[in-house]
Amino acid sequence: MMSIDALPEPKLLHLFDVLYDTRSVTRTAEQLGQSQPTISLWLGKLREQLGDPLFVRTPTGMAPTPQAEALITPCREVLESLRRLTAWEIGFDPASAQRRFRLGLSDASHITLLPRILEHLRRHAPGIRLEVARIDGNTERALETGEVDLAVGFVPWLGGGIYQQMLFPQDWICLISPRHPRIRKTLPLKTYIREGHVFVSAGTGQKLLEAALTRSNIERQIVLEPPGFLGLGAVIDSTDLIATLPRQIGETLASTHGLVVHACPFPIETFAVKQHWHARYHQDPGNRWLRSTLLELFQYSKNSLAADLSAR
Repeated sequence: MMSIDALPEPKLLHLFDVLYDTRSVTRTAEQLGQSQPTISLWLGKLREQLGDPLFVRTPTGMAPTPQAEALITPCREVLESLRRLTAWEIGFDPASAQRRFRLGLSDASHITLLPRILEHLRRHAPGIRLEVARIDGNTERALETGEVDLAVGFVPWLGGGIYQQMLFPQDWICLISPRHPRIRKTLPLKTYIREGHVFVSAGTGQKLLEAALTRSNIERQIVLEPPGFLGLGAVIDSTDLIATLPRQIGETLASTHGLVVHACPFPIETFAVKQHWHARYHQDPGNRWLRSTLLELFQYSKNSLAADLSAR
């Protein structure tokens, strides 16, 4: 049996197919965009591999040998299979797909993004099962192995081979109860410093907040440090504490619990919420559909469709 390494290259099979039709080295060279010496070289290699002259020169052109006559049909079948292979793409129909997707989300995104994502999937892709993992130090490995299809949030520590695409920018706001005993229409810096605060340690942007406080020489009185955002709206509503949060989670909690939103009285670096995926799954139709869905749901600006789309 001929080894895989000894099998004819596709270009030689293509040469065989065209030469069988044209019976002319000159016309074959023209059709393939090659020089006649190159065609002669390829034909010599094909003859050697198949152990037959394949074509012999006659007054009417290059006549196929009996071996060539026997090989032309399987040759064309192989070429057609190769054409189908290169044109083949796994289809993905969200309306009928039965597939599990796993999202890596920040704690805030569980509240701000997940309900809208799930509502969209239930309407447009009812067979999709969605699983959610928390973004952490294992997220990069999970993206690489396919354990997580997309990670959505502020994840600046991801390394090489990871694509990223901006969904929306985030600045910062402060939340207080509408019944706060000392804060009314504005929140001056001196009042901010004097009041008690909630610090959510799980927020992926909290390092930016801490850096801003350090730059401005602000020391806060931390009264409560919860691990996440669960129950935070009720805490702010029922106490005199201040929560300094990224805008989206802050406005979501304010809307749900009737809280008051104030501008931050000191500058904090903004950041972008992005979706991230591994290069291995860049062309996967299901992953592409999921990315386009999140882009449609959450993209900040249509002008940024291609912005920041890159592999690190």
